[in-house]
Amino acid sequence: MFIKIQKCLVFVSCLILAECDIYLHNLRGSNNRLDEPNRERRNAKRLFDSQNNNRGGYNVGNVYYYSGSKLPIEWTNQHSCHDVNGHCEIIMQYMCNENLRDGATIKTIPENQKECSNADCDTDYEYGMHESYTHYLQCLTRARNEHLYTADQIPVNRRNKRNKVKDSTYTRQNKNGQRYGYECPEERDYYPYWAPSPWIDVAILTNDASRCPYYQEESENVKGRFYCHIPVEEMKKISNSNAINHNKEACEAFCSTATSTAKKECGWIQSRPHGVPAPDCRETEYTRDNHLGNGIGGYASGFNWTLPKTENKHCAFRIRYNISTGDYDGWNTNFKQNEPDGISTKKFGFSSDEEAKERGYKLKNNPTVDLFPPYLFSKNSFKLELAINTAQFGRTFQDRSHSFEIRKRKDEFGDKVIHNLNVRGKRGNIVQVYPAVEYDFVPNTMEIAKDDYIHFQWTGSNTNPNNNDGQGKIGTDRSNVILQREAIYTETNVLDWYDRLPKVGHWGRSLPQHFSNISFLGLSEEDKLKLAFLEETGELSELDAAKPYFDLGPRKVTSSGVYHYMSTRNNNFSNRSQKGRIISVSGITFEFHAIGWNGGNISSPHGTCDIQIERGTFDQLHRIKLSEINKDEVEQKLHERNGNIPNGKISSHLILIEPDNVLAAESKKFQMKIRFERPRAHSVTVYHAWVKSDFATWSKIDAEVNDDMVQLSVSNGGAYVVTTHSNVGMIVGIVFGTLAVILIVVVLGVFYLRKNPKTYNNIKRKFQSKL
Repeated sequence: MFIKIQKCLVFVSCLILAECDIYLHNLRGSNNRLDEPNRERRNAKRLFDSQNNNRGGYNVGNVYYYSGSKLPIEWTNQHSCHDVNGHCEIIMQYMCNENLRDGATIKTIPENQKECSNADCDTDYEYGMHESYTHYLQCLTRARNEHLYTADQIPVNRRNKRNKVKDSTYTRQNKNGQRYGYECPEERDYYPYWAPSPWIDVAILTNDASRCPYYQEESENVKGRFYCHIPVEEMKKISNSNAINHNKEACEAFCSTATSTAKKECGWIQSRPHGVPAPDCRETEYTRDNHLGNGIGGYASGFNWTLPKTENKHCAFRIRYNISTGDYDGWNTNFKQNEPDGISTKKFGFSSDEEAKERGYKLKNNPTVDLFPPYLFSKNSFKLELAINTAQFGRTFQDRSHSFEIRKRKDEFGDKVIHNLNVRGKRGNIVQVYPAVEYDFVPNTMEIAKDDYIHFQWTGSNTNPNNNDGQGKIGTDRSNVILQREAIYTETNVLDWYDRLPKVGHWGRSLPQHFSNISFLGLSEEDKLKLAFLEETGELSELDAAKPYFDLGPRKVTSSGVYHYMSTRNNNFSNRSQKGRIISVSGITFEFHAIGWNGGNISSPHGTCDIQIERGTFDQLHRIKLSEINKDEVEQKLHERNGNIPNGKISSHLILIEPDNVLAAESKKFQMKIRFERPRAHSVTVYHAWVKSDFATWSKIDAEVNDDMVQLSVSNGGAYVVTTHSNVGMIVGIVFGTLAVILIVVVLGVFYLRKNPKTYNNIKRKFQSKL
């Protein structure tokens, strides 16, 4: 059993002394902060062990999202991902529980239940809580996995140093068994965990996408966990040194000694899986070392989460960040290498382990090493001390959101897409808010289809540090939305359809548009007033009378255009620029999905195109944008681009796949199905064109036709469309051609027989004889 577990342990190593932090910005990450008017959080043990800088986190502000809506997750991580300098794993999960809450005090929830109201801390809402008390008890009574690699870090019993440490609250990263809320340290540090966890997997981002099949197969979303089920009162009697080994034999041995009442419930059982699909798994995106900022292209690290189709008022989201070096093989290292001399020295270039040890190449805290062979120098050879802390070999960092609600969709929304538009950041300049960020809208640019819904919603705070820079009443966060002034130059993008759209505002403008004179997404005047003034009734100029929380609710987009907007209060050019853009397009719908080596499926919003990408088809991560242009508008759209029209009748939506280049690895292809309308007696042709060439040339491509669907094997992005051609003319031509041939044969036969009467008489006699 432990041999199998060893494969699960690869979660991480951080070989440096600096804080390897991760901070969640949307949803608003708490970093254990509640509602505190100072820069440093006051209790790093309130809910969970983040391992982050004490200045991180946003003050509490509760929000809600509709089930099935699209929510952009954004974060910053301090050290590299998808870089040769280190390995990186990012795990995103959520949990819903009727007792989950932020609480009203910064104190850590007590371990002793008698200290809580009604002797039940799970229901004492003074304290914040994510995991339940039972979850923590199971951690206390489950023996730690002693097959894990811990280097030279020796767990020490925080209650009695003379007692042997045995339970799962002790890990290499948490060797003193410190308590952080009701979190289980071993569950926090390793993935996938081998015992039940309340956290549901959303996504796994990894440097090595070949691990994805394993991660997805082992996810608790789809695979239950075996564990020793013990009644709560019986668990309270188990001491740290008597924690039960995580296997069937140890569990049954314990249950045999339990009280007669407990024996009925005690036993080795398998929990049910969470009953949701396996998590998305793909490559991480590139970020560089020592940089809590944006990645390639100036965009924040992000993931688009489609919220689950559930309903719960008490949910939380967590993101875990794990980095490791290549100094040892984490996936094939276990307790046998725990001694300082246990790690193989092959990578260091020595002929033997003995030589490496003699020269000081040992995996221990701050070793001194001989960089040059002894024969080159005297006995007092040159030695350098390495800044190694083995407590950081296996570090896991995390941030969690404040509690939020997932609401059931209203009937009026139907199956339309709901896009969440939020505000990230907080009041202050970059130095004052770091490692948080300054104000921005999330997403900064939103591409939507006309008739989709946008949910404007954000939360601020009244308890920022009083000396933080900003407008309005000191300590307050407020944001609003109002259109910017008209554009001062033309913006075009060859790969998109925006250059013909009506444009409102411009990135470079810091003066607002006269809001009532122009359409904004088709919103009512009342809604535009709410976005601008936040339903204030008091002092208006800097929105001081408004509440920190604002919710317009989902609104249907009924007009097309490119809309640039800003927050009038927070657009201080010296230290922040809170601006955003919404692109609404009529006749075109979009679907975005990041797909890499692990493959995946993506379908167009109206279901006319399905793309299936098998594992190994892509050799790198691609951000796929699948667009679908209504077939009745294809010719018009192509005319707008000055493009050519493919031959035949347009019989399918025009499918656009971006990036507009070769996507598949060499000799690889992915499968695409396109539905179309096929009249009777019509032949079918599929065409492809490059969007970057403005559809100048359409090329026929091979396709398998099956009733009203074509199936293609392709390797490229670009534009695809199905056309049909009537076969009536051809059939008529064939019929008339056949009749003409028959007539000619008859005429020639009669002419021949008249010229050859003997032949005619012979044929006549044979015919008569047969009669």
